[in-house]
Amino acid sequence: MTRLVPISAKKLIYIIERLGYQELRRRGSHRFFFNPATGFTTVIPDHGSEDIGRGLLRSILRDINVGIEEFAKLR
Repeated sequence: MTRLVPISAKKLIYIIERLGYQELRRRGSHRFFFNPATGFTTVIPDHGSEDIGRGLLRSILRDINVGIEEFAKLR
Protein backbone atom coordinates (compact mmCIF):
# COMPACT_ATOMS: atom_id res chain seq x y z
CA MET A 1 0.00 0.00 0.00
CA THR A 2 1.27 3.43 -0.95
CA ARG A 3 1.71 6.01 1.80
CA LEU A 4 0.54 9.56 1.40
CA VAL A 5 3.15 12.28 1.76
CA PRO A 6 2.48 16.01 2.19
CA ILE A 7 2.14 17.89 -1.09
CA SER A 8 2.09 21.55 -2.02
CA ALA A 9 -1.27 23.11 -2.85
CA LYS A 10 0.07 24.24 -6.22
CA LYS A 11 0.95 20.68 -7.24
CA LEU A 12 -2.36 19.28 -5.94
CA ILE A 13 -4.30 21.91 -7.90
CA TYR A 14 -2.35 20.99 -11.03
CA ILE A 15 -3.25 17.30 -10.53
CA ILE A 16 -6.97 17.83 -9.99
CA GLU A 17 -7.18 20.18 -12.97
CA ARG A 18 -5.76 17.34 -15.08
CA LEU A 19 -8.62 15.19 -13.71
CA GLY A 20 -11.16 17.64 -15.15
CA TYR A 21 -11.85 19.88 -12.15
CA GLN A 22 -12.48 23.57 -12.75
CA GLU A 23 -12.03 26.34 -10.23
CA LEU A 24 -15.43 27.76 -9.30
CA ARG A 25 -14.34 30.52 -6.97
CA ARG A 26 -11.89 31.66 -4.33
CA ARG A 27 -12.67 32.83 -0.86
CA GLY A 28 -9.63 34.10 0.98
CA SER A 29 -6.98 31.40 0.75
CA HIS A 30 -9.41 28.60 -0.15
CA ARG A 31 -10.11 27.52 -3.72
CA PHE A 32 -13.33 25.70 -4.63
CA PHE A 33 -13.26 23.15 -7.47
CA PHE A 34 -16.03 21.33 -9.37
CA ASN A 35 -15.94 18.51 -11.91
CA PRO A 36 -18.87 18.85 -14.33
CA ALA A 37 -18.48 15.26 -15.57
CA THR A 38 -18.76 13.62 -12.14
CA GLY A 39 -20.50 16.29 -10.08
CA PHE A 40 -17.89 16.07 -7.29
CA THR A 41 -16.63 19.18 -5.51
CA THR A 42 -13.72 19.89 -3.19
CA VAL A 43 -12.00 22.75 -1.41
CA ILE A 44 -8.23 23.18 -1.39
CA PRO A 45 -6.55 25.59 1.02
CA ASP A 46 -3.80 27.57 -0.73
CA HIS A 47 -1.62 29.01 2.03
CA GLY A 48 1.44 29.91 0.00
CA SER A 49 4.37 27.61 0.63
CA GLU A 50 2.61 25.54 3.33
CA ASP A 51 2.13 21.88 2.39
CA ILE A 52 -1.15 20.01 2.64
CA GLY A 53 -0.81 17.30 5.28
CA ARG A 54 -1.68 13.63 4.96
CA GLY A 55 -5.02 13.84 6.80
CA LEU A 56 -6.37 16.73 4.74
CA LEU A 57 -5.02 15.17 1.54
CA ARG A 58 -6.85 11.92 2.36
CA SER A 59 -10.06 13.90 2.89
CA ILE A 60 -9.66 15.73 -0.43
CA LEU A 61 -9.06 12.41 -2.23
CA ARG A 62 -12.26 11.06 -0.67
CA ASP A 63 -14.13 14.16 -1.89
CA ILE A 64 -12.98 13.64 -5.48
CA ASN A 65 -13.33 9.84 -5.32
CA VAL A 66 -9.69 9.02 -6.13
CA GLY A 67 -7.82 6.19 -4.42
CA ILE A 68 -4.36 6.55 -2.91
CA GLU A 69 -2.73 4.25 -5.48
CA GLU A 70 -4.37 6.14 -8.35
CA PHE A 71 -3.23 9.44 -6.85
CA ALA A 72 0.34 8.12 -6.57
CA LYS A 73 0.33 7.40 -10.31
CA LEU A 74 -0.85 10.96 -11.06
CA ARG A 75 1.98 12.56 -9.09
